[in-house]
Formats: sequence, C-alpha cells, structure tokens
Amino acid sequence: ALTMLQVLQGLPAPVLTRVPWNEPGIIMKCLDAGFSGVICPMINTEDDARRLVQSTRYAPIGGRSFGPTRANLVHGAGYARSANSAVLVLAMIETREALQNLDAILAVEGIDGIYVGPSDLGLSLGHEPTLEPTASEVLDAIDTILSRARAAGRLAGIHTGSPAMIQRMLAKGFHFASLLTDVRLFVSALSTQLAAVRDTTIETVRGY
Repeated sequence: ALTMLQVLQGLPAPVLTRVPWNEPGIIMKCLDAGFSGVICPMINTEDDARRLVQSTRYAPIGGRSFGPTRANLVHGAGYARSANSAVLVLAMIETREALQNLDAILAVEGIDGIYVGPSDLGLSLGHEPTLEPTASEVLDAIDTILSRARAAGRLAGIHTGSPAMIQRMLAKGFHFASLLTDVRLFVSALSTQLAAVRDTTIETVRGY
C-alpha cells in the first residue's frame, strides 16, 4: 500500500484507502503514512460512525494519536492543525442495518460522507451479491442512500463494476465512483487479450 501511495501522491487527486475494518491501529497507521482519507467498511450504527471518527480526527473532535512522521513530510509541518479539516472520512453503507441507521450515521460530526458497497448491500437485502445490481430493492436502496447523503450535505460515493455504471451513478448525483478492484481489472484485461489472441489463432489456423 505504501508503494502505491508514493506513486499516486504525484497525481493531482486525494489518495484514499479502504481499510479492512473499523480498527483504530490500522486506520491511524494509514493516515500517519500520508493517505488523504479512509473508506471504512461495515459502518452500521451511529456508534460505529463515532468510533471511526475517534480514529481519524485529532482532539477535540476525535482521539487520533499524534505520530504522522511521513504525513508531515507529505502534507507539511502544519499537518496537525490542518488534518481534521483535510482528511476525508467515508463510512461504507452496505447492510440493511446501516440503511435503518443511515440518518444517525450521517449526522455524526466528523463523517464527511458515505460510500456504497453494492455487493454486500444486495446480499444483506436478500439478493445476489453483484457490482451491477438489477434488483429493484437494491436500486431503491442506493437511491435512498444517495438522496439522504446529499440532503445531509455529505459526500456520496459508490463502488461499481463497469464504466457504464459509473456514468449512471454520476448522472444520478454521486460525487465519485470507483471501478472494480486491482485484481478484477487485471482479470478483465487479461480475459480481453486472451480472447483476442484465441480469435486470431483460430482465424490463422483456418486460413492455413
């Protein structure tokens, strides 16, 4: 992750990381390394959201420990003063429970926005887990999350499975969207290339 962070920090965009869990040590380590913000999975309750804020904000908003050696180098010596307003904190909304507690989660000071995980959301609602949901219940839930986030003045992001879905989600009003994962992107590109090679090989054999 640190190597990717070093490369991406040369680009004019914030570098976020999806942490594996709402665990203070992991979250603080990522921010101390210089990430611009965190996306945290399974934020299902107001208490979950408050614990996330505790790990990501310095006092008086939160309880983040001070030790940003690399973050100081990346963001400057005034990092401690600017971090609370500069770091992005996004709560993943991906369960039925999170939907039920959405307004309370959005109201927590220090939560900048939400990030929808369609696969887990669909699974929680009783549907097949997919990044390209078609079930009306899942699509309605995504619309509800978006509208409530925007009404609360929060950022809204979503994970997607295709460029076409990104276009649809941005058109709906999402502020940003991510595409697949590194492994899925690799598999997709490899599958496309292999299919092209196989087609070429078949035509060559036929031509011979």
